[in-house]
Amino acid sequence: MNIEKLIKELDFKAVRSSGAGGQNVNKVSSKVILSFDLNKSEGLTSEEKILLETKLSSRLTNDNIMTLQCDEDRSQLKNKSIVVKRFLAIIEQGLVIPKIRKSTKIPKSAIKKRLKNKKNTAKIKDFRKKPNLD
Repeated sequence: MNIEKLIKELDFKAVRSSGAGGQNVNKVSSKVILSFDLNKSEGLTSEEKILLETKLSSRLTNDNIMTLQCDEDRSQLKNKSIVVKRFLAIIEQGLVIPKIRKSTKIPKSAIKKRLKNKKNTAKIKDFRKKPNLD
């Protein structure tokens, strides 16, 4: 993964933001929408693209384009930096390959201990019963 190439491939669009801000909201386009085309990316290898396509399928459109938006701040520059950080974090999480779980055998001592405890609780419960005087 080449981060510099990925950042160069990003497309940004500034839109008028909603929410608090008064007149500033009506005048300034501070909301930033980031779009990234996974298929056309040169910063990712083909294996990384396949991995991201499967892991981030819920975030991608039918054309494998990821869109993120940010309107947290009144500044367009801050929103742009926030959305880029968010994008890079999502890509890094998507490229993490989880460790394969190795199944382990239960030790014989653990099995013996469990059965011993079961017998002890059974004895305790037996002593609670009324004696049979036949």
